[in-house]
Amino acid sequence: MTELPAQLWLVRHGATEWSQNGRHTGRTDLALLPEGEDEARALAPRLAGHDFALVLTSPRQRARTTARLAGYPDAVVDDDLQEWDYGDYEGLTTEQIRARSPGWTIWSGETPGGETPARVEARVQRVIERCAAAGGDALLFAHSHVLRVLTAVYLGFGPRAGGQFMLETATINVLGREHEYPTLRRWNA
Repeated sequence: MTELPAQLWLVRHGATEWSQNGRHTGRTDLALLPEGEDEARALAPRLAGHDFALVLTSPRQRARTTARLAGYPDAVVDDDLQEWDYGDYEGLTTEQIRARSPGWTIWSGETPGGETPARVEARVQRVIERCAAAGGDALLFAHSHVLRVLTAVYLGFGPRAGGQFMLETATINVLGREHEYPTLRRWNA
């Protein structure tokens, strides 16, 4: 990575039925639960007043709705912010997957019919580059695993290190820099 954005503000969407149940939700386009909508609305005053050069959202309705309710109805859809494609594991919990593949994690296992960590890394690298070109802070509305990969890649650790960054729903997370060094400024706020 040659150039870093000023700051990347990352927001995971509000709660859905599957996020509460621990089911892997990639392609499935779930709506927010009423409490997820409330979480999204609660983000609005915390984001208001900050000047963003670019606001992007995943195409999935849970992210777009979170952006809208948080005060960003005109967020630009970026397909690279889609959640990790879990392939055959879509909709399953980790426990259900481990019944088929003992010891499996998204960070170290295979996702039959889904994406590889390298493919997710390529997508988030494009997002980082797009944000750097915007010339100011960027705000991104997306999903747990893709934002965790983005964080790990931004910090120079590689995609599998995303496993070290647990991410709660409807939280504000900020990546920045100190001089030329990428930094984690805020997490799960």
